[in-house]
Amino acid sequence: MTHHVILGAGPAGVIAAETIRKHAPSDIITLVGGEAEPPYSRMAIPYLLMGNINEAGTYLRKSPSHFSDLKVNVIQDQAEWVDVAIKTIALSNQQSLSFDRLLIATGSQPARPPIPGIDSEGVHACWTLQDARNIMALAKPGARVLQMGAGFIGCIIMEALAARGVSLSVVEMGDRMVPRMMGPTAGSMIKDWCQTKGVAVYTATRVEAIEPAFPLRVRLSDGQTVEADLVISATGVKPAIGFLEGSGISCLQGVLTDEHLQTSVPGIYAAGDCAEAFDKVSGTTIVSAIQPNAADQARVAALNMVGLCTSLKGVTQINVLDTLGLISTSFGHWEGVNGGEHAELTDRTSGRHLSLQFKDDVLVGCNSVGWTEHVGVMRGLVEGQIRLGAWKDELMKDPTQLMKAYLASAQGQGSWSGASGSQRR
Repeated sequence: MTHHVILGAGPAGVIAAETIRKHAPSDIITLVGGEAEPPYSRMAIPYLLMGNINEAGTYLRKSPSHFSDLKVNVIQDQAEWVDVAIKTIALSNQQSLSFDRLLIATGSQPARPPIPGIDSEGVHACWTLQDARNIMALAKPGARVLQMGAGFIGCIIMEALAARGVSLSVVEMGDRMVPRMMGPTAGSMIKDWCQTKGVAVYTATRVEAIEPAFPLRVRLSDGQTVEADLVISATGVKPAIGFLEGSGISCLQGVLTDEHLQTSVPGIYAAGDCAEAFDKVSGTTIVSAIQPNAADQARVAALNMVGLCTSLKGVTQINVLDTLGLISTSFGHWEGVNGGEHAELTDRTSGRHLSLQFKDDVLVGCNSVGWTEHVGVMRGLVEGQIRLGAWKDELMKDPTQLMKAYLASAQGQGSWSGASGSQRR
């Protein structure tokens, strides 16, 4: 019998284990997770902070016997090293684990900025359930909270903190909020919105030091010092692949994979936030740390692990963000491409912004703020790489004609069913 080992018990690891079991009823499956709790979703932690769910509500599968019912052996440990020559994994408990097929689904880990005082009591990441417990103990109504980072994850955390009734300040090194997802106009509009909601936002500003006292004194690069009862580090994440160094498995930003999610070593696969997969829009490999991509990659990897040759259709950068009630989106090459064209419409009074990026007659990326009616259409056009023909010129003149352009172009190219499915999601 084939032994499938899955490193990582997040959404990608769990979906892969379930997919393998469905297609290989007799194979051995071992799922290795590095935390004490049952497999859970990090994306549910903000809802825990808001009080909408309890800890059990973050669990990926609700039945306590789910994995034992599937005959999936769950180990709470971490990989320290992978020996590809003898197909063995060294675990942190000094034990080893042999495999026939291996899936690396270890996800991401928080980036830790090199700031004096970052290890002080009262400074926490927001990544694990233990982090959430630490934050909830300090983020009481009226508590002074300073958050470092206003990226995609940072804005989700900010939403949860605001719901707890804290006095919130956010510090972002970039010149705008969500700088890796939003252009200057969109990012500045999100900042303005947050400030009207009572959040103090410092952009183009760094935290230079944290004085380990109570309250914490946070020194900023603009010369100000902000007192805080809690500091949250949300300065981004990076693939958790340090244990692969020297293993012979090729990695760039993440673990490099082919269209089957196989790595440079036959029989070893990668999926999810740690995988660097092919992006059909950019034509390059990227790490796309969003759950829908992780789920797709996990299924494709698992099917190939059991001998069912399957290819990943591609990875597209897809982000839809709710920041204190303001909806913004970012799809594909929102910043544009060489030789491309750009159409933009901004109404700051009504808080609406739409930016479209074209290459020839294909929409390759877009940004929107406060423009919720076209979210599915934008995704469908970017993912489907639909040729717009004369409609591209119409959109250059009036970007609000997206729906008409979508209906005419997608239906004409037989892409309607797939694109409309994206719209429903």
